[in-house]
Amino acid sequence: MPSISKRPMRSLSVVLATGLLSACVTMGSDPNNPSPTSGGSTSDTANAMADKAMYKPIEYTNARKKGPAIVVIPGEIKSNNASFTQKFGPNNIADYAELELGKANFKVLERADMGPLLNEFQLAYTMGDPRAARKVLQKGKFKTTKWVMKFDILKAEPVAQANQGFDGQAAGQLIAIGAGNRGGAAAGVAVGSVKTEESTGIWIIGMRYKIINANTTEQVATGYSEEKMELGAKSTSVLGFSSGASGGLTLDSLVQRLVQKTVYEIDLKNK
Repeated sequence: MPSISKRPMRSLSVVLATGLLSACVTMGSDPNNPSPTSGGSTSDTANAMADKAMYKPIEYTNARKKGPAIVVIPGEIKSNNASFTQKFGPNNIADYAELELGKANFKVLERADMGPLLNEFQLAYTMGDPRAARKVLQKGKFKTTKWVMKFDILKAEPVAQANQGFDGQAAGQLIAIGAGNRGGAAAGVAVGSVKTEESTGIWIIGMRYKIINANTTEQVATGYSEEKMELGAKSTSVLGFSSGASGGLTLDSLVQRLVQKTVYEIDLKNK
């Protein structure tokens, strides 16, 4: 029987392996995306998750109706959670509120234009001192101010955590011992290599808004809303092959959606 040379087969294997590797690198990649994983399954998964967390504008019911002149002052953050307070300050939330109130067709007066009087103005409405408030309102375009609004974070905390997983090492050893042959040993190795992990964490963030009469410093309206944020991660490993993903709605996105929710209520009920 003629012998078959191993060299051509080895060369063919190298060619096939090189071709497959090249296809994995280039297949479906975006020439304008500098990421080396662009077009791959991990890129598609990560982008799909990121798309769900992106800013989504909403339609305000009474957006065609012009709202009164307002000033948004920085609110309070009651939460002591370090992960939240390190990321957010009252000015961040007020900035989001100004953006959404402008889209709802309120005449938003820039608090930055108050300059050094901003702290005095904010204190006046916090303490309910109409005389101090009018000192600022007597100047320029602020004479037209009808309402002062503030958005407070009353709750921001992780409230639940769940984990589960499977480690096949013990089960693989039992299979190998029970089988007592080469096939059983191979099956034991395969099962022993299986590892899965999954974890989910839930945050709840609550926001309150207040509408204050600019001249009297009396409260006109108030409301409260909560939103839930889920963060998850999972991974699987079998015979050296692994896959995993982690993500969820970010704190930034959740706060922005809470602002949208409260502005929607303000636009609907208080215009």
